[in-house]
Amino acid sequence: MTAISASAPAPAAARRAILFALLVVFIDMVGLGLILPVMPRLIEEVGHVGLGDAATVGGALFAVYSLAQFLLAPMLGALSDRIGRRPLLLLAVGGLGFDYVLHALAPSLGWLFVGRIIAGGCGASFVIANACLADVSTPENRARVFGLMGAAFGLGFVLGPGLGGMLGTLGTRVPFWAAAALAFANFIFGLIALPETLAPEKRRAFLWREANPLGVLTVFARYRGVLPMAAVVFLYFFGSAVYPAIWSFWGIAKFGWSELTVGISLAGFGGVMALAQATLVGPSVARWGEARVALFGLLIAAVVCLGYGLSTGLAMVLVLVLLHAPEGFVHPMMSALMSRAVPEDAQGALQGGISALMSLAMLLGTLFFTWIFGYFLSGAAPWRSPDAAFFVAAAVLLVPLGLFAGLMRRHRI
Repeated sequence: MTAISASAPAPAAARRAILFALLVVFIDMVGLGLILPVMPRLIEEVGHVGLGDAATVGGALFAVYSLAQFLLAPMLGALSDRIGRRPLLLLAVGGLGFDYVLHALAPSLGWLFVGRIIAGGCGASFVIANACLADVSTPENRARVFGLMGAAFGLGFVLGPGLGGMLGTLGTRVPFWAAAALAFANFIFGLIALPETLAPEKRRAFLWREANPLGVLTVFARYRGVLPMAAVVFLYFFGSAVYPAIWSFWGIAKFGWSELTVGISLAGFGGVMALAQATLVGPSVARWGEARVALFGLLIAAVVCLGYGLSTGLAMVLVLVLLHAPEGFVHPMMSALMSRAVPEDAQGALQGGISALMSLAMLLGTLFFTWIFGYFLSGAAPWRSPDAAFFVAAAVLLVPLGLFAGLMRRHRI
């Protein structure tokens, strides 16, 4: 456990903390993955609408999820710097279990919106999970540890969509019961095994300006070199919002995919991301450094997004999924670079700020790309195409690529 810092809990306790932090993110992504394959059909059934309108509703559901994360993540990050990580992580995991039960019983679209709000608030737990990992790692090893977090995201997207696609054949609500069982099992594990990772002497006063979802962004301006990287993160996540926004609806509209096929495609995506982040982050950083690895990921993000819009079938999509893997380096590399620039007692606030940026970008991006998708399926569009959103997203993703390349030249990151 060379990644554990000298001020962290004992090695055995630190290992449990790392495991639980990764499980929190993993189960959150499993839950999101379970939803994606069945969400188009669930919205059509509950809302009595067609596919085009269901995509718009789906975008709104993801937007309120992101809005809840945007509003609550900064407060959770700042609060965790005051009272510690453990109680908030347990609260979030238990809340997710309750939320999945609510989804399983939802009789109307209104209930789905309530459930997505709760899920967004509890999903903000990855802010605390990241801070927990920062507590038990050294600055030199954070890129590798954050890479494990990225692998947990990816692995969640392996099991979640595949399981959701299979369970969806048994009923639209079945995947939610499975997700609830996972969340409650993790809550029990955390209650028994999770140690506190933030030592009392490292805690600091709770600051309302850091809990403000807009005021928390001042953490980026407080430390030199962080604000430009925050702009890169925002623009990257805005462009990449195209995937959760339209993927399921796009596959159905363009190729006529079933829920199982949607799940398999997403599982393949998550599997490639998880494998790349679990095995390639450390060697890549050792050879090229965080900045070059992040730049390559941003380049792949733009190129592959264009490729999806030009794809002609499932085989081509699966090839692009394989090529997509290096994009998974962007988030952990940017988190590691920004983490190096702030002091140890501000890691929770930094992760809260990063989460706020991500949530705001995903909120705006989801609404933007679902609108583009719905518009280009409607009779009002100059031509009908399910691919227009991918073409626009590819153009958007060129912006953070150019911005980060400029930062590397000017500041020699």
